Amino acid sequence: MSLDLVTVGRISVDLYAHEAFASFRDPQTFSKSVGGSPTNVAVAAARLGRSAAVVTKVGDDDFGRFALGQLTGWGVTTDFVGTDRTVPTPLAFAALDPPEDPQVVFYRGTDPPDTTLVESDLPGDVVRGCRAFWMSTGALAHGTTARASFAWLEARSRASHTILDLDYRPRLWPDVATARAAAGRAIGLSTIVVGNRAECEMALGTSDPSEAAAALIDRGVELAVIKQGGGGVLLATGHQRFLIEPLPVAVVCGLGAGDAFGGALVHGLLSGWDLPRIGRFANAAGAFVVGQLTCADAMPTASDLDELLALTARATPQEGSGT
Repeated sequence: MSLDLVTVGRISVDLYAHEAFASFRDPQTFSKSVGGSPTNVAVAAARLGRSAAVVTKVGDDDFGRFALGQLTGWGVTTDFVGTDRTVPTPLAFAALDPPEDPQVVFYRGTDPPDTTLVESDLPGDVVRGCRAFWMSTGALAHGTTARASFAWLEARSRASHTILDLDYRPRLWPDVATARAAAGRAIGLSTIVVGNRAECEMALGTSDPSEAAAALIDRGVELAVIKQGGGGVLLATGHQRFLIEPLPVAVVCGLGAGDAFGGALVHGLLSGWDLPRIGRFANAAGAFVVGQLTCADAMPTASDLDELLALTARATPQEGSGT
């Protein structure tokens, strides 16, 4: 099987409250979608026309069947989505309090299905043959999935494009030191690393974007992507640095922007675009999603982004960067 993208990690069914600035203590109504960062990245890439698969596992329940049906409808390959008959599909609830940084409550239990993957769940030819391989650091936190994930990264032998999403969720880890050790090992197996400032602090001990990018390049990473929220995104290689300005957008829900960004990043890389164009396109994808309530359902098509790209700020090289 030849795929543009394979992602590994969490899946859930997400319920998004409609009422802005209402907490879980208040009356609320909810919309149901599919979530889990690496799953959303696969959806985002598929919506942009890429052949994408997610490696994960759901429970043997109607929530799991709902997730599988949605993924199929969005064009995501589900050949590597297993079913666990002993534990339920995880749930996540989001309250827009506030909309830009929603409260999220996870119901994952002790050993959710997506932590029980084994190396044989993903054939070696698929691991080595996909054009982009997206590993969530969250997949390295627990269970047999952590061991399988490192085996898959090692099988890639740092082939392009092996992408590590720092995707730090503190509740998944016993402490920061354990998360940093796992992230460090995975960085050494990756060609591209994506993270926000807090995630860089976890993985590298610094939240400064320039310092984080330099640290990643020093560890052999070919492209460091440091997301800075309202400060834009820094894309850095050993020879070039570009700071891509964010798009102004009215925020409906702050969740999912990074996942849309990730799918668009993969699309741009596989299209052979230069870094400024990739950054503008990925920023537009993130901006589009924060203007919607849900994540996976809201992932944009290329035509959606064509309309937004006219508003994207010009990428400007940082002082001392290449051209």
